[in-house]
Amino acid sequence: MNRTTPLALVLALLIALGAAPAAHAQAATGQASLAPMLKGVTPAVVNIAVTAKVEIDNPLRRFFGPDVEPIEREVQSIGSGVIIDAAKGYVLTNHHVINQADTIKVRLSDDRVLDAKLIGSDPDTDVAVLQIKADNLKALPLGDSDKLLVGDFVVAVGNPFGLGQTVTSGIVSATGRSGLGGRYEDFIQTDASINPGNSGGALVNLKGELVGINTASFNPQGSIAGNIGLGFAISTKLARYVMNEIIAHGSVVRGRIGIGGQNVTPELAKAFDLPAARGAVITQVVPDSPAAKAGLKAEDIILEADGQEVRDFDQLRNLIGLRRVGDRVEMKVLREGKPKAITVVIGKNTEQVAEAGGGKLHPRLAGATFAPIDENNAPAMREVRGVVVQRIVPRSPASRILREGDIIMAVNRQRISSIAELEKLAGAEQKQLLLHVWRENGAFFIVVQ
Repeated sequence: MNRTTPLALVLALLIALGAAPAAHAQAATGQASLAPMLKGVTPAVVNIAVTAKVEIDNPLRRFFGPDVEPIEREVQSIGSGVIIDAAKGYVLTNHHVINQADTIKVRLSDDRVLDAKLIGSDPDTDVAVLQIKADNLKALPLGDSDKLLVGDFVVAVGNPFGLGQTVTSGIVSATGRSGLGGRYEDFIQTDASINPGNSGGALVNLKGELVGINTASFNPQGSIAGNIGLGFAISTKLARYVMNEIIAHGSVVRGRIGIGGQNVTPELAKAFDLPAARGAVITQVVPDSPAAKAGLKAEDIILEADGQEVRDFDQLRNLIGLRRVGDRVEMKVLREGKPKAITVVIGKNTEQVAEAGGGKLHPRLAGATFAPIDENNAPAMREVRGVVVQRIVPRSPASRILREGDIIMAVNRQRISSIAELEKLAGAEQKQLLLHVWRENGAFFIVVQ
């Protein structure tokens, strides 16, 4: 007995009602099909092969200490990408696909293999822009991800498990998802299969427009259990902004207002006498920051920003991170139970930073850049105080002990909350450091000699 998929049923119904776009008309077999639409999509989706040199721990360190050089090994990885400008050869993909790459090769759907140039990459959103040079490239038009509705049909195109270009279909399960571990997130959740190697590929609507960049799948039992219908793609709204910034500046130029905060939990809602667990609680305000100058204070609860309801701190951070320096943000704040309107002007992200290696900090920290904690680098639901590791130079001394996003809470058993305190306690003259570090969901100690 023939079985008709739900997608085919819907397409057949659309065709019967005369509502289906011409691109989704009957295929040559007379069956409802996505083939006509995909004919224009698949040439714009590319496979990406990366080679990189990574450091692995040298077992001799357990006998001779940290001075032993790590072992360097060449690794290869695969992913996907989407051509978004045929004339200039721009390709969108994920930062994690090309991170620390020494060489990047792009394979087109017609099997041409090209060298790719990295224009820029943004780890905070997991977006990267490459450039290739070739004739007869096909680009995908960018769709409006804000118009996606739960239940809309979408198609994922990529290179799962290195098998070659593959197409899967599903629906939009949710929009505006966040909390997957990035700093700025606006994910489309879909049940279209997104497996390893799909990263950087295209999520398209039934018009053949790009609405998302496939990024991750979630499975609590690991990849062995297979896809369980929890796939995530970066919205084109976010990807477009990051892409334009990278092409214009080589990196993303973000503003800041200078606050740390957390989500309103049911317990906090009860404590602050709120009707629902929604909003963002300010836990700290950086001195002399735009937030401080506007009059925001710790324990203020931000309920709205520019007329949009603030669900949580992640959403607030995204909203601020997508604004340009000088933009004004009108906020509705609850302070001691009373509503208050406050206008904050987005400032430059030029807070004081400390770069180890210039003689001020311990030489073992060379390659690390430290910054105060604010909305640009402090995940929600964290009330940790200290300074954050903003950047790590690959294969530097600091890369052997620290990671980007680590928070140094104390040095030699003394709490720190500023760059000045870090420089005072972790200076180059110190022979040994005892660092108290917060990473992800736990704290631990590191001895630096």
